[in-house]
Amino acid sequence: MRYNAIVVGGGIAGLTSACFLCKSGYKVLLCEKEDHLGGLIGSFEYKGFTFDAGIRAMENSGVLYPMLKQLDLDIDFVNNDVSIGIEDDIVDLTSENSISSYQSMLNRLFPNDADSISALIEIVKKTMDYMHILYGIDNPLFMDLKHDREYIRKTMLPWLFKYLTTVGKIKRLNTPVEAYLKTITKNQVLIDMIAQHFFKSTPAFFALSYFSLYLDYKYPKSGTGTLIAKLTEYIVKNGGTIQTNTKIQAANPAEKTITDCDGTVYYYEKMIWAADAKALYSSIPHCDTLPNSINRKIKNRKTFLSDKAGGDSVLTLYLTVDINKSYFEEISGAHFFYTPQKQGLSALPIERIKDMGGAYTKDYDTVFEWVRQFLQLTTYEISIPVMRDENLAPEGKTGLIISTLMDYSLVKHIENQGWYDAFKALCKDAITASLTNSVYPKINGNIIDGFVSTPLTIKKRTGNTDGAITGWAFTNDTIPAVSSMPQIAKSIKTPIPHVIQAGQWTYSPSGFPISILTGKMAADYVAKKLKR
Repeated sequence: MRYNAIVVGGGIAGLTSACFLCKSGYKVLLCEKEDHLGGLIGSFEYKGFTFDAGIRAMENSGVLYPMLKQLDLDIDFVNNDVSIGIEDDIVDLTSENSISSYQSMLNRLFPNDADSISALIEIVKKTMDYMHILYGIDNPLFMDLKHDREYIRKTMLPWLFKYLTTVGKIKRLNTPVEAYLKTITKNQVLIDMIAQHFFKSTPAFFALSYFSLYLDYKYPKSGTGTLIAKLTEYIVKNGGTIQTNTKIQAANPAEKTITDCDGTVYYYEKMIWAADAKALYSSIPHCDTLPNSINRKIKNRKTFLSDKAGGDSVLTLYLTVDINKSYFEEISGAHFFYTPQKQGLSALPIERIKDMGGAYTKDYDTVFEWVRQFLQLTTYEISIPVMRDENLAPEGKTGLIISTLMDYSLVKHIENQGWYDAFKALCKDAITASLTNSVYPKINGNIIDGFVSTPLTIKKRTGNTDGAITGWAFTNDTIPAVSSMPQIAKSIKTPIPHVIQAGQWTYSPSGFPISILTGKMAADYVAKKLKR
């Protein structure tokens, strides 16, 4: 079977690429290893409740809405009210002025740190201003610049000047957020209350800009899977072919073919790899038929990626309760970042469950007690779909999605020891107890059902290295993808002839917007090459 373009990976990056290639009239095949599309974006039904399997909301960032407009897709987005809470203190983020409410909350919790908190809030306000500049216009990649000269003159050129003056300021905030916060305050607990919202070693700009992103969040009515369904429908309607349960086991760049696990061979003119980068290079068993210079580059890239770690992963408890949504509406918005105890995870270093050589202990009680304490101190992202759309839960009942960042290697160790089922049971009980004893006392005695998804679940669902949810870890000695905004055009390049990539981490905001953006860039690049 021959195609103009084959897209490997049915996440948002791959779907975006396939949509725009189909729009350009090319014969396109999209291959996805799982039985569903969407990767870390999607919804599923569970006993009458609708849950989101990946991201809980979507930010526009000058990317999402222009993409939908170009594809002429109509999606009804509803408000996604965000709240932040620590112990009994909760504030709603309804506008930029809410940053003052957040400052007041921190002052109440840390009355001896008013000067440090004031300095922190000033930096947050600056990052919000930077975000307005970076993403204050529709991304030019989605605009018809050849015909819309007014957009170039009145919008793009003034923005470009502001952008160039802002990039340098952002570079000064490229320090890991934990280290940056230590230049503002010596109070480690205060640092933890802010930093443990984010991935390890997240650059300060990326972390502190989240206050702007929270205000940009929207939720597709009927769930995040609505977007995936619309993109899927577009591909099929415009002549594209989608094959799920199609895992690519080998690629032959010399012959421009890929082979799936059933032995079926597909021929391409161009290929977009929108799946895990390590999987791409693992799929090339040999490339000796290619010129030596290319062969060497491919092998070097494979070696370079071999020891690179994926970013943080997530553990999630999906909980159904016999409680009306009004109970939760009185507490917070539908999207709630909550820390049950003001103590901080620095009080619980992971080294407690490692030996002198850095290996995890094989003592069951030590590991499980650490996990239990972790789940009391960590910060949770709580999403309540029915508060956005009343049709996402049975009448009078509520479904909660309760997530926290979790280290993949720890959960893998637990599985290797044969403790995986016990670990999931512990997580369900410990998270429920933590929230019952703090923000949701009414949950006690009203639980209908619940189940846990772990970083291993995400690894299986997406194929991402280490079950990463946004890409490569910031803790790598070198981030194995473009991480400079001015160089984002290089993020789609690979050393493999006729193969480019999409969805690799580049800059803030990573994840969802960048997957769309690089998916569009990859499609444009392929379309340009196919025209020649």
